[in-house]
Amino acid sequence: MKSLRQSSNARELFVDPSNDVFLSSVSCWEIVVKYTLGRLPLPEAPEKFILTQRELHKIESLSLQEDAALHLAKLPDYHKDPFDRMIVCQALVHGMTILTPDEAIRRYPARTTW
Repeated sequence: MKSLRQSSNARELFVDPSNDVFLSSVSCWEIVVKYTLGRLPLPEAPEKFILTQRELHKIESLSLQEDAALHLAKLPDYHKDPFDRMIVCQALVHGMTILTPDEAIRRYPARTTW
């Protein structure tokens, strides 16, 4: 997983208390997979690290619901990463904005910013 610095715009949106910020359960799954494979070093086990960071930064959890999972069948195949594709589905179904610099994700009709 490559290291990425947040843009100033993404940082401002993230810390603005008028914005609701969510961490998808899909992202948690990806973090655990990469940690288990030794591709994502963390200062502590993901189950503790994720919870601590979510509480510290007032990030809400976003579960993967059936309607978002089923939306995958309607999604064009612009992106090969299954985790990213599910996050796009969640954003589309729930009307959310994705904070991402990923150009492949930006090809989808979901709202994105960075």
